[in-house]
Amino acid sequence: MNNTHIERSLVILKPDSVQRGLIGEVISRFERKGLKIAAMKMVWPTMAQAEKHYDQPESAMITLGERTIAAYKEKGIEVTRTPIEIAKDIQKKLLTYITAGPVVVMVIEGAHAVGHVRKIRGATNPLSADVGSITADLTIDSYFIADDSERAVRNLVHASGTVEEAENEIKIWFTEDEIHHYDLAIEKVLYSLDWENRE
Repeated sequence: MNNTHIERSLVILKPDSVQRGLIGEVISRFERKGLKIAAMKMVWPTMAQAEKHYDQPESAMITLGERTIAAYKEKGIEVTRTPIEIAKDIQKKLLTYITAGPVVVMVIEGAHAVGHVRKIRGATNPLSADVGSITADLTIDSYFIADDSERAVRNLVHASGTVEEAENEIKIWFTEDEIHHYDLAIEKVLYSLDWENRE
């Protein structure tokens, strides 16, 4: 198999996943896909860990703020704050959310893991998530409800957006010796040409 397609993604089952007893349900969705859990632990995030996790360059903060302003305008809400001010407010809400209780942090590994994990997780706004995804199937929260309550949307699961993002995020939550290298019994069926050879 071409190992260049093997990726790692960081997945966090957020405090609402843990509190609602959805740990097994969420993990089983990744396992059924054929993805491997290379590391997993339960932690109660410190504010320092959360701040590192949600730290973004200014350009990303501006993009986040601009997207939020566009969404407000669609709702007919006038916005007087700058994109950076809005992004900082969102970041503060995310920090409060992720440190509210224990989370389950995982390194998920497999072919195109980042893309597959994001599809399984679904859109960050459950209201626009595809049916069959975690956010569509397991929560009814939305940005509209969260905004009215002045909190982060409770969307159960974080999933890395890119391979580079995953590499950076994994280092925040795991040391290299906590990540396990092993073969799954199904990997031959998933990846190997040898499985088809019956001679």
